[in-house]
Amino acid sequence: MTEQAAPTDILDAFGRPLRDLRISVTDRCNFRCRYCMPREVFGPDFEFLPRDQILTFEEIARLGGLFTQLGVRKLRLTGGEPTLRADLPALVAQLREAAPDTDIALTTNGSLLTRLAQPLADAGLDRVTVSLDTLDDAIFRDMNDVEVPVQTVLDGIDAAAAAGLRPVKINAVIKRGVNDHTAVDLARYFKGSGHILRFIEYMDVGATNGWVLDDVVPAAELAERVAAELPIEPVEPSYRGEVARRWRYLDGDGEVGFITSVSAPFCGDCTRARLSADGSLYTCLFAVLGTDLREPLRAGASDEELLDLLRGVWRIRDDRYSELRSAATPDVASLGPRIEMSYIGG
Repeated sequence: MTEQAAPTDILDAFGRPLRDLRISVTDRCNFRCRYCMPREVFGPDFEFLPRDQILTFEEIARLGGLFTQLGVRKLRLTGGEPTLRADLPALVAQLREAAPDTDIALTTNGSLLTRLAQPLADAGLDRVTVSLDTLDDAIFRDMNDVEVPVQTVLDGIDAAAAAGLRPVKINAVIKRGVNDHTAVDLARYFKGSGHILRFIEYMDVGATNGWVLDDVVPAAELAERVAAELPIEPVEPSYRGEVARRWRYLDGDGEVGFITSVSAPFCGDCTRARLSADGSLYTCLFAVLGTDLREPLRAGASDEELLDLLRGVWRIRDDRYSELRSAATPDVASLGPRIEMSYIGG
């Protein structure tokens, strides 16, 4: 899908515009999901970022406003688990003031949404995406490794919908031999709910989740499983850079998506940048090095100086890790180290 570039847009080395900024507001999480923050690594002795190294709300809002001047149309708050950041609705309100016409979204594990959904909506949040990998309570508790039950997340989804954060998107990471046999149950549960379920292929993010290709259930296989019981047909993407391949139910009762980072990489249309909790800018989920924005922010850089820095970073961007990984698989180690997803968000 193509789109007309605006005069203020910046393009990277492959002609991709900057459209989406994912903002990690904390590197902490109250889950220990085995595919993201396994307890063996992120245990009681793990040193998270000290408070003075994390961007303040004012710094985040300022950067959010500047990014919108360069073409960003969506600001997404991530983590870690973003709802652990104290007074998160205040940040949403500041971002709404700095970027009044920009879509502001949140990705969360849903465990605290029953309390926060309405305050976040009142502050100006537009949408929410909730992670829920299975409806099987025993499997879910094992995957999050902190004994949080499925019902807690389902209650959070209901609270988000009641607060007007519709449609809620539900992300499910599928790992072969762990929860793939429950995928169709998820599809059946959310069909007709007005929410949008998206299946995500288990990815090789970071170096701690023990990823191997055999654990991946390709989206094409999942789509076949769903279609066998709930007939679906493909839908055209709604905008450039949309990561999920969309399918709709033939009876008109909603849609389901498949995110194919492993089996069918979408680097060619990637329009995302990522801001870590301590103010480093990353141009790929699988990046190793970022650009420090916190230091110039706190050293008194002007808006124009910061804009010049952001333009410079994006214009030389040539990331296409997933495409390279697909060519190199199974020798993924040859592509070098990667930063942990919990540090820069998904």
